Amino acid sequence: MTAMTPGSNLPLTAPRVAVDVTAPTRLDISGLLLGPDGKVRSDNDFVFYNQPTGPGVTHGGGQVDTITVDTGAVPADVDKVVVTASLDAPGATFSGTEPTATVRDAGSGAVLATFTPPRLGSETALVMVEVYRRNGAWKVRAVGQGYANGLGGIATDFGVSVDEEPSAPAPRAAPPVAPAPSAPPAPAAAPPPPGKINLDKGTVNLRKNETVSLVKGGQPVLTSVRMGLGWEPAFRAGKRVKEIDLDASVIAYDANRKKVDVCYFGKLQILKGVIQHSGDNLTGEGAGDDESITVHLGDLPAEVSGLVFTVNSFSGQKFTDVAKAYSRLLDGRTGEELARFDLTNSEARTGVLMCKLIRQFSGEWEMTALGEYVDSRTVRGMIKPGGAAL
Repeated sequence: MTAMTPGSNLPLTAPRVAVDVTAPTRLDISGLLLGPDGKVRSDNDFVFYNQPTGPGVTHGGGQVDTITVDTGAVPADVDKVVVTASLDAPGATFSGTEPTATVRDAGSGAVLATFTPPRLGSETALVMVEVYRRNGAWKVRAVGQGYANGLGGIATDFGVSVDEEPSAPAPRAAPPVAPAPSAPPAPAAAPPPPGKINLDKGTVNLRKNETVSLVKGGQPVLTSVRMGLGWEPAFRAGKRVKEIDLDASVIAYDANRKKVDVCYFGKLQILKGVIQHSGDNLTGEGAGDDESITVHLGDLPAEVSGLVFTVNSFSGQKFTDVAKAYSRLLDGRTGEELARFDLTNSEARTGVLMCKLIRQFSGEWEMTALGEYVDSRTVRGMIKPGGAAL
Protein backbone atom coordinates (compact mmCIF):
# COMPACT_ATOMS: atom_id res chain seq x y z
CA MET A 1 0.00 0.00 0.00
CA THR A 2 1.33 3.46 -0.96
CA ALA A 3 0.55 6.76 0.80
CA MET A 4 0.40 9.23 -2.09
CA THR A 5 1.22 12.94 -2.12
CA PRO A 6 -0.28 15.63 -4.39
CA GLY A 7 0.77 15.06 -7.99
CA SER A 8 2.23 11.60 -7.40
CA ASN A 9 1.11 8.65 -9.52
CA LEU A 10 1.46 4.90 -9.65
CA PRO A 11 0.41 2.14 -12.04
CA LEU A 12 -2.72 0.14 -11.29
CA THR A 13 -2.16 -3.55 -10.69
CA ALA A 14 -5.85 -4.46 -10.94
CA PRO A 15 -8.20 -4.05 -13.94
CA ARG A 16 -11.08 -3.02 -11.66
CA VAL A 17 -10.47 -0.50 -8.90
CA ALA A 18 -12.79 0.97 -6.29
CA VAL A 19 -12.19 4.46 -4.88
CA ASP A 20 -13.92 5.58 -1.71
CA VAL A 21 -13.42 8.78 0.26
CA THR A 22 -13.90 8.86 4.01
CA ALA A 23 -14.04 11.78 6.44
CA PRO A 24 -15.45 12.55 9.90
CA THR A 25 -18.53 13.97 8.14
CA ARG A 26 -20.79 12.70 5.37
CA LEU A 27 -19.45 13.13 1.82
CA ASP A 28 -20.98 12.77 -1.63
CA ILE A 29 -18.69 11.04 -4.10
CA SER A 30 -18.95 11.22 -7.88
CA GLY A 31 -16.99 10.23 -10.98
CA LEU A 32 -16.62 12.04 -14.29
CA LEU A 33 -15.41 10.42 -17.52
CA LEU A 34 -13.25 12.90 -19.43
CA GLY A 35 -12.04 12.93 -23.01
CA PRO A 36 -8.70 14.29 -24.31
CA ASP A 37 -10.06 17.86 -23.97
CA GLY A 38 -10.64 17.41 -20.24
CA LYS A 39 -14.43 17.55 -20.63
CA VAL A 40 -17.26 15.02 -20.40
CA ARG A 41 -18.61 13.83 -23.74
CA SER A 42 -22.17 14.30 -22.47
CA ASP A 43 -24.02 14.55 -19.17
CA ASN A 44 -24.18 10.74 -19.16
CA ASP A 45 -20.49 10.78 -18.21
CA PHE A 46 -21.32 12.26 -14.78
CA VAL A 47 -21.76 9.28 -12.41
CA PHE A 48 -23.17 9.99 -8.96
CA TYR A 49 -25.92 8.91 -6.56
CA ASN A 50 -28.78 10.02 -8.88
CA GLN A 51 -27.08 8.57 -11.98
CA PRO A 52 -25.16 5.57 -10.63
CA THR A 53 -23.94 3.96 -13.86
CA GLY A 54 -21.81 5.10 -16.76
CA PRO A 55 -19.65 3.32 -19.34
CA GLY A 56 -17.14 1.38 -17.24
CA VAL A 57 -17.87 3.42 -14.09
CA THR A 58 -20.40 2.80 -11.30
CA HIS A 59 -21.42 4.55 -8.11
CA GLY A 60 -22.14 2.53 -4.99
CA GLY A 61 -23.84 3.93 -1.90
CA GLY A 62 -23.91 2.91 1.73
CA GLN A 63 -22.08 4.29 4.74
CA VAL A 64 -19.32 5.32 2.31
CA ASP A 65 -19.89 6.21 -1.34
CA THR A 66 -17.64 4.37 -3.81
CA ILE A 67 -16.71 4.92 -7.44
CA THR A 68 -15.68 1.70 -9.20
CA VAL A 69 -13.76 1.89 -12.47
CA ASP A 70 -13.60 -1.15 -14.76
CA THR A 71 -10.69 -0.06 -16.92
CA GLY A 72 -11.40 -2.71 -19.54
CA ALA A 73 -14.91 -1.31 -20.09
CA VAL A 74 -14.00 2.39 -20.24
CA PRO A 75 -14.55 3.69 -23.81
CA ALA A 76 -11.45 4.29 -25.94
CA ASP A 77 -12.23 8.01 -26.26
CA VAL A 78 -12.15 8.49 -22.47
CA ASP A 79 -8.69 9.38 -21.15
CA LYS A 80 -9.41 9.62 -17.44
CA VAL A 81 -11.98 9.23 -14.70
CA VAL A 82 -11.82 11.87 -11.96
CA VAL A 83 -13.22 11.06 -8.53
CA THR A 84 -14.66 14.01 -6.62
CA ALA A 85 -15.89 14.58 -3.07
CA SER A 86 -18.31 17.24 -1.85
CA LEU A 87 -19.70 17.93 1.60
CA ASP A 88 -23.24 16.78 2.29
CA ALA A 89 -24.04 19.55 4.80
CA PRO A 90 -25.10 22.87 3.19
CA GLY A 91 -22.51 25.62 3.66
CA ALA A 92 -19.90 23.33 5.19
CA THR A 93 -16.23 23.58 4.15
CA PHE A 94 -13.31 21.18 4.34
CA SER A 95 -11.55 23.36 6.92
CA GLY A 96 -10.55 21.06 9.77
CA THR A 97 -11.67 17.99 7.81
CA GLU A 98 -9.15 15.52 6.43
CA PRO A 99 -10.80 13.40 3.72
CA THR A 100 -8.88 10.30 2.65
CA ALA A 101 -9.26 8.58 -0.71
CA THR A 102 -8.59 4.84 -0.63
CA VAL A 103 -7.92 2.99 -3.87
CA ARG A 104 -8.66 -0.75 -3.70
CA ASP A 105 -8.56 -3.77 -5.94
CA ALA A 106 -12.30 -4.13 -6.58
CA GLY A 107 -11.94 -7.90 -6.77
CA SER A 108 -9.94 -8.72 -3.66
CA GLY A 109 -10.52 -5.53 -1.66
CA ALA A 110 -6.77 -5.11 -1.16
CA VAL A 111 -5.71 -1.50 -0.57
CA LEU A 112 -3.45 -0.21 -3.37
CA ALA A 113 -3.01 3.41 -2.28
CA THR A 114 -4.32 6.16 -0.01
CA PHE A 115 -4.28 9.94 -0.36
CA THR A 116 -5.14 12.74 2.10
CA PRO A 117 -4.96 16.26 0.58
CA PRO A 118 -3.05 18.75 2.78
CA ARG A 119 -3.92 22.31 3.80
CA LEU A 120 -7.66 22.40 3.17
CA GLY A 121 -9.70 25.49 4.06
CA SER A 122 -12.70 27.10 2.36
CA GLU A 123 -13.14 24.35 -0.22
CA THR A 124 -16.59 22.76 -0.43
CA ALA A 125 -15.67 20.19 -3.09
CA LEU A 126 -12.49 18.42 -4.17
CA VAL A 127 -11.10 16.49 -7.09
CA MET A 128 -9.47 13.75 -5.03
CA VAL A 129 -7.83 11.38 -7.52
CA GLU A 130 -7.90 10.56 -11.19
CA VAL A 131 -7.69 7.15 -12.82
CA TYR A 132 -6.10 7.75 -16.20
CA ARG A 133 -4.80 5.98 -19.29
CA ARG A 134 -1.17 6.46 -20.36
CA ASN A 135 0.41 4.59 -23.29
CA GLY A 136 -2.17 1.83 -23.06
CA ALA A 137 -1.72 1.31 -19.30
CA TRP A 138 -3.83 2.63 -16.44
CA LYS A 139 -2.53 4.68 -13.52
CA VAL A 140 -3.89 6.60 -10.55
CA ARG A 141 -2.80 10.14 -9.65
CA ALA A 142 -3.36 12.04 -6.41
CA VAL A 143 -4.84 15.50 -7.16
CA GLY A 144 -6.46 17.32 -4.20
CA GLN A 145 -7.73 20.29 -6.27
CA GLY A 146 -10.30 22.33 -4.31
CA TYR A 147 -13.42 24.22 -5.37
CA ALA A 148 -15.25 26.86 -3.32
CA ASN A 149 -18.62 26.33 -5.00
CA GLY A 150 -19.41 22.70 -4.40
CA LEU A 151 -20.30 19.90 -6.77
CA GLY A 152 -21.94 22.32 -9.20
CA GLY A 153 -18.63 24.12 -9.69
CA ILE A 154 -16.82 20.89 -10.50
CA ALA A 155 -19.57 19.74 -12.85
CA THR A 156 -19.57 23.03 -14.74
CA ASP A 157 -15.78 23.09 -14.98
CA PHE A 158 -15.72 19.66 -16.61
CA GLY A 159 -18.47 20.47 -19.11
CA VAL A 160 -21.61 19.08 -17.46
CA SER A 161 -24.75 21.07 -18.29
CA VAL A 162 -26.46 22.24 -15.09
CA ASP A 163 -30.11 23.22 -15.71
CA GLU A 164 -32.24 25.43 -13.50
CA GLU A 165 -33.97 22.43 -11.91
CA PRO A 166 -31.83 19.47 -12.89
CA SER A 167 -32.81 15.92 -12.23
CA ALA A 168 -29.10 15.23 -12.62
CA PRO A 169 -26.68 16.43 -11.55
CA ALA A 170 -28.14 17.90 -8.33
CA PRO A 171 -26.74 18.19 -4.80
CA ARG A 172 -28.03 15.60 -2.34
CA ALA A 173 -30.62 16.81 0.14
CA ALA A 174 -33.21 15.26 2.40
CA PRO A 175 -36.54 14.73 0.56
CA PRO A 176 -38.10 16.70 -0.99
CA VAL A 177 -35.19 17.62 -3.24
CA ALA A 178 -34.67 21.37 -3.38
CA PRO A 179 -34.19 23.05 -6.76
CA ALA A 180 -30.63 23.92 -7.71
CA PRO A 181 -29.68 27.60 -7.99
CA SER A 182 -30.92 29.30 -11.14
CA ALA A 183 -27.36 29.84 -12.30
CA PRO A 184 -24.35 27.88 -11.06
CA PRO A 185 -21.60 29.88 -9.38
CA ALA A 186 -18.41 30.52 -11.30
CA PRO A 187 -15.54 28.10 -10.69
CA ALA A 188 -13.39 28.71 -7.61
CA ALA A 189 -10.94 31.58 -7.74
CA ALA A 190 -8.00 29.19 -7.72
CA PRO A 191 -7.89 27.64 -11.20
CA PRO A 192 -7.05 24.01 -11.78
CA PRO A 193 -3.30 23.44 -11.87
CA PRO A 194 -1.77 24.04 -15.28
CA GLY A 195 -0.62 21.13 -17.39
CA LYS A 196 2.71 19.57 -16.54
CA ILE A 197 5.70 20.97 -18.40
CA ASN A 198 9.20 19.59 -18.84
CA LEU A 199 12.67 21.01 -19.40
CA ASP A 200 12.88 20.63 -23.18
CA LYS A 201 12.48 24.36 -23.92
CA GLY A 202 15.13 25.64 -21.53
CA THR A 203 14.69 27.39 -18.18
CA VAL A 204 11.16 27.13 -16.80
CA ASN A 205 9.91 30.15 -14.84
CA LEU A 206 7.43 28.88 -12.30
CA ARG A 207 4.62 30.65 -10.54
CA LYS A 208 3.20 29.59 -7.19
CA ASN A 209 1.80 26.02 -7.28
CA GLU A 210 3.09 25.35 -10.81
CA THR A 211 4.94 22.09 -11.47
CA VAL A 212 7.70 21.07 -13.86
CA SER A 213 8.70 17.48 -14.56
CA LEU A 214 12.47 17.02 -14.41
CA VAL A 215 12.47 15.35 -17.81
CA LYS A 216 14.58 16.41 -20.76
CA GLY A 217 14.55 14.79 -24.17
CA GLY A 218 12.13 12.19 -22.87
CA GLN A 219 14.53 11.06 -20.14
CA PRO A 220 14.34 11.79 -16.40
CA VAL A 221 17.07 13.97 -14.93
CA LEU A 222 18.67 11.48 -12.56
CA THR A 223 22.07 13.14 -12.10
CA SER A 224 23.08 15.81 -9.61
CA VAL A 225 20.99 18.97 -9.28
CA ARG A 226 21.69 22.08 -7.24
CA MET A 227 19.02 24.19 -5.59
CA GLY A 228 20.22 27.76 -5.35
CA LEU A 229 18.47 30.19 -3.02
CA GLY A 230 19.07 33.92 -2.93
CA TRP A 231 17.79 37.14 -1.42
CA GLU A 232 18.68 40.79 -0.88
CA PRO A 233 17.73 43.19 1.92
CA ALA A 234 14.85 45.48 0.97
CA PHE A 235 14.98 49.26 0.69
CA ARG A 236 12.63 51.57 2.58
CA ALA A 237 12.44 55.31 2.01
CA GLY A 238 15.55 55.00 -0.11
CA LYS A 239 17.52 53.36 2.69
CA ARG A 240 18.62 49.76 2.81
CA VAL A 241 17.24 47.60 5.59
CA LYS A 242 20.02 46.18 7.76
CA GLU A 243 21.68 42.91 6.81
CA ILE A 244 19.49 39.85 7.13
CA ASP A 245 20.67 36.37 8.09
CA LEU A 246 18.52 33.91 6.15
CA ASP A 247 19.13 30.18 6.21
CA ALA A 248 18.37 27.73 3.39
CA SER A 249 17.58 24.13 4.28
CA VAL A 250 16.11 20.98 2.78
CA ILE A 251 13.96 18.42 4.57
CA ALA A 252 13.83 14.84 3.25
CA TYR A 253 10.56 12.91 3.76
CA ASP A 254 9.38 9.36 3.23
CA ALA A 255 6.14 8.29 1.52
CA ASN A 256 4.21 8.83 4.76
CA ARG A 257 5.40 12.46 4.99
CA LYS A 258 7.65 11.62 7.92
CA LYS A 259 11.01 13.36 8.23
CA VAL A 260 13.99 11.24 7.18
CA ASP A 261 16.69 13.89 7.74
CA VAL A 262 17.39 17.64 7.48
CA CYS A 263 20.30 19.40 5.74
CA TYR A 264 21.03 22.95 6.97
CA PHE A 265 23.94 25.20 8.02
CA GLY A 266 24.48 23.10 11.15
CA LYS A 267 24.49 19.78 9.26
CA LEU A 268 26.09 20.32 5.86
CA GLN A 269 25.83 16.72 4.65
CA ILE A 270 23.11 14.09 5.10
CA LEU A 271 22.30 10.65 3.72
CA LYS A 272 26.00 9.77 3.37
CA GLY A 273 26.77 12.88 1.35
CA VAL A 274 23.94 12.48 -1.16
CA ILE A 275 22.66 15.93 -0.08
CA GLN A 276 25.23 18.69 0.60
CA HIS A 277 24.84 22.28 1.84
CA SER A 278 27.17 25.08 0.66
CA GLY A 279 27.42 26.70 4.10
CA ASP A 280 25.88 29.65 5.93
CA ASN A 281 25.61 33.15 4.41
CA LEU A 282 25.03 35.65 7.21
CA THR A 283 24.10 38.75 5.20
CA GLY A 284 22.77 38.01 1.72
CA GLU A 285 25.63 40.07 0.25
CA GLY A 286 26.96 39.42 -3.24
CA ALA A 287 25.58 38.47 -6.61
CA GLY A 288 24.21 35.04 -7.41
CA ASP A 289 22.96 32.39 -5.03
CA ASP A 290 23.46 33.14 -1.34
CA GLU A 291 23.23 29.49 -0.34
CA SER A 292 22.90 26.32 -2.37
CA ILE A 293 22.08 22.69 -1.73
CA THR A 294 23.29 19.91 -4.03
CA VAL A 295 21.23 16.73 -4.37
CA HIS A 296 22.47 13.62 -6.15
CA LEU A 297 19.01 12.47 -7.25
CA GLY A 298 20.13 9.13 -8.60
CA ASP A 299 21.74 8.18 -5.29
CA LEU A 300 18.88 9.12 -2.97
CA PRO A 301 17.74 6.16 -0.87
CA ALA A 302 14.46 4.59 -1.97
CA GLU A 303 12.78 5.66 1.29
CA VAL A 304 13.10 9.35 0.31
CA SER A 305 10.07 10.28 -1.81
CA GLY A 306 9.95 14.05 -1.27
CA LEU A 307 12.22 17.02 -0.57
CA VAL A 308 11.04 20.41 0.70
CA PHE A 309 13.37 23.42 0.40
CA THR A 310 12.90 26.16 2.99
CA VAL A 311 14.31 29.57 3.93
CA ASN A 312 14.19 30.95 7.47
CA SER A 313 15.05 34.33 9.00
CA PHE A 314 17.33 33.27 11.82
CA SER A 315 17.73 36.90 12.89
CA GLY A 316 13.95 37.19 13.34
CA GLN A 317 13.30 39.81 10.68
CA LYS A 318 10.22 39.37 8.51
CA PHE A 319 10.17 38.55 4.82
CA THR A 320 8.70 41.99 4.20
CA ASP A 321 12.31 43.16 4.83
CA VAL A 322 13.60 40.86 2.09
CA ALA A 323 13.82 41.66 -1.62
CA LYS A 324 14.38 39.41 -4.64
CA ALA A 325 13.99 36.11 -2.81
CA TYR A 326 14.13 33.22 -5.26
CA SER A 327 14.93 29.55 -5.68
CA ARG A 328 16.37 28.02 -8.83
CA LEU A 329 17.24 24.50 -9.85
CA LEU A 330 20.46 23.94 -11.78
CA ASP A 331 22.10 20.98 -13.46
CA GLY A 332 24.74 19.98 -10.92
CA ARG A 333 27.27 19.07 -13.64
CA THR A 334 26.93 21.94 -16.13
CA GLY A 335 25.46 24.72 -13.97
CA GLU A 336 22.65 25.19 -16.51
CA GLU A 337 19.55 26.75 -14.91
CA LEU A 338 16.62 24.35 -15.29
CA ALA A 339 13.80 26.03 -13.35
CA ARG A 340 13.33 29.22 -11.37
CA PHE A 341 10.76 30.54 -8.89
CA ASP A 342 10.79 34.20 -7.83
CA LEU A 343 8.74 35.22 -4.79
CA THR A 344 6.55 38.07 -6.00
CA ASN A 345 4.73 38.67 -2.71
CA SER A 346 5.99 38.64 0.85
CA GLU A 347 4.39 38.26 4.24
CA ALA A 348 5.45 39.51 7.66
CA ARG A 349 6.58 36.06 8.77
CA THR A 350 9.96 34.44 9.41
CA GLY A 351 9.90 31.27 7.28
CA VAL A 352 8.88 30.24 3.78
CA LEU A 353 8.48 26.88 2.06
CA MET A 354 10.06 27.69 -1.30
CA CYS A 355 9.53 24.55 -3.37
CA LYS A 356 9.31 20.77 -3.27
CA LEU A 357 10.68 17.86 -5.29
CA ILE A 358 8.55 14.71 -5.43
CA ARG A 359 9.70 11.34 -6.77
CA GLN A 360 7.17 9.75 -9.14
CA PHE A 361 6.59 6.02 -9.36
CA SER A 362 8.16 6.11 -12.84
CA GLY A 363 11.41 7.34 -11.26
CA GLU A 364 11.22 10.90 -12.56
CA TRP A 365 11.13 13.89 -10.21
CA GLU A 366 8.79 16.87 -10.28
CA MET A 367 9.46 20.34 -8.87
CA THR A 368 6.56 22.45 -7.58
CA ALA A 369 6.83 26.10 -6.53
CA LEU A 370 5.27 26.66 -3.09
CA GLY A 371 5.82 30.16 -1.66
CA GLU A 372 4.01 29.26 1.58
CA TYR A 373 4.93 31.41 4.59
CA VAL A 374 5.34 30.06 8.14
CA ASP A 375 6.19 31.58 11.51
CA SER A 376 9.50 29.89 12.29
CA ARG A 377 13.06 31.21 12.59
CA THR A 378 14.63 27.76 12.20
CA VAL A 379 14.15 24.71 10.01
CA ARG A 380 12.92 22.73 13.03
CA GLY A 381 9.60 24.60 12.84
CA MET A 382 9.31 23.86 9.12
CA ILE A 383 9.19 20.07 9.39
CA LYS A 384 5.48 19.74 10.10
CA PRO A 385 4.25 22.33 7.54
CA GLY A 386 6.72 20.92 5.02
CA GLY A 387 5.23 17.45 5.39
CA ALA A 388 1.74 18.89 5.00
CA ALA A 389 2.83 20.59 1.76
CA LEU A 390 3.83 17.29 0.12
